[in-house]
Amino acid sequence: MTAPSAPTRSSIEVLVVEDEPILRMDAVDLVEDAGYMALEASNADEAMEILRNHPSIRVLFTDVEMPGSMNGIELAERVHREFPNMGIIVVSGHPRINKSSLPIDVDFFAKPYQAKEFTRTLTRIAEAV
Repeated sequence: MTAPSAPTRSSIEVLVVEDEPILRMDAVDLVEDAGYMALEASNADEAMEILRNHPSIRVLFTDVEMPGSMNGIELAERVHREFPNMGIIVVSGHPRINKSSLPIDVDFFAKPYQAKEFTRTLTRIAEAV
């Protein structure tokens, strides 16, 4: 009997949470161009529902500023508590975000971020979890 193989890159799911449709579309394209499957949410409440219904999601990629019951930092904290093995990437157009306010092991990118650097980080996280 052979050991189960690691999931292929194209089967790894990444949840993109961004309230701005154009920015969300760009983020989804970036995730898919890196070879991963992207799911989309426009706010944290929608993201939590998707996460609960798709336990196969391996990475959360969220913006900080968004409408709804919580912002991206609060979403990252909640996901870190409820899904401790999930990789998390937080992005913001406000680079003065205090990184110490983020959960441990969360990667942060200031917008605009470099696609190559983001893809490298996404790959490291997605293939480690």
